[in-house]
Amino acid sequence: MIISKTPYRISLFGGGSDYPEWYLKNGGTVISSTINKYIYISCRELPPYFEHKHRIVYSIVEEVKKVDEIEHKVVKYAIKNFLKKQKLNLGFEIHYDGDFPSRTGMGSSSSFVVGLLNVLNNFFHKKVSKKTLANQSIYLEQNILKEIVGSQDQIATSFGGFNEITFSKNGHYKINPLLTQKKDLETLENNLILVFVGIRKNLSTANDIARTFVKKLRTQKKKEIFEIINHAKIAKEFIKSKNFDDIGLLLNETWKIKRNLSSSVSNSKLDDIYQFGINSGATGGKLLGAGGSGFFLFYVPSEKKKIFLKKFKNFITIPFKFEKNGSKIIFNDHAYRSTKNKY
Repeated sequence: MIISKTPYRISLFGGGSDYPEWYLKNGGTVISSTINKYIYISCRELPPYFEHKHRIVYSIVEEVKKVDEIEHKVVKYAIKNFLKKQKLNLGFEIHYDGDFPSRTGMGSSSSFVVGLLNVLNNFFHKKVSKKTLANQSIYLEQNILKEIVGSQDQIATSFGGFNEITFSKNGHYKINPLLTQKKDLETLENNLILVFVGIRKNLSTANDIARTFVKKLRTQKKKEIFEIINHAKIAKEFIKSKNFDDIGLLLNETWKIKRNLSSSVSNSKLDDIYQFGINSGATGGKLLGAGGSGFFLFYVPSEKKKIFLKKFKNFITIPFKFEKNGSKIIFNDHAYRSTKNKY
């Protein structure tokens, strides 16, 4: 069995400029960090004496005889691709567990892809770099599955850390670590609070938000995205100079732009929660991910944190720390042999 541990991420600034529909024409910049909440994926070869060939366990349990019968698209295409390359017909058992619900703006879909490809690469004894893992994940989501997703999440969860990620028009990207000192990381994370708003969007809604957003990127929202990119560049300077309190004010300005990118990003209930956060001591914040549900990230100066948490006692608030590592293998007792008659 092999088990991968892949962090979730929080995207602070520049979100939207990491869509290839944007950065291949204009370039892009995002600031994000992985956090100490994780997706765990285990993988083992399923012995041939079961009635089913593959067993996939997530929110449901799939037991099928053929790869093409697997309903989970990511798992199906990932297994299919690896088996085709190896010219093998093995059976797999794959289990998924996560610290957060899916489709709540924490980058869970990309964390899942990264973690899955990590275990499959290791299953076949392929040691791949962080960059290769990120590139494989981007290719699977964007080119094979044709999902409307950006590129920052796959990179963030493959590399780990608190980084600026810049995208060039030629499709290349660079990772620039912004915060590495423990003291600085602790200072910033002590002023950030995750609030679960308890409104999960279904998959079709999430796709609709992304589709509408990308469509507007091509037509009418260029000015706003350039402003969001500029905010990322300003935030970089705040971070380098340790002016962390300015981050909260800048988050507030970024949220004002983001919520107007699409009518699906926010709603009256979410607007009320955000305003309640500001009235409770936060200087700024944003809804993570594409929008419509999930988690608010609030910047709350440390002297106001106690009051904020008291006022938000009826919400689920999640403490977290920044995570310096990307996806990694935490258990591996697998001795893969490509012979047909193992048993």
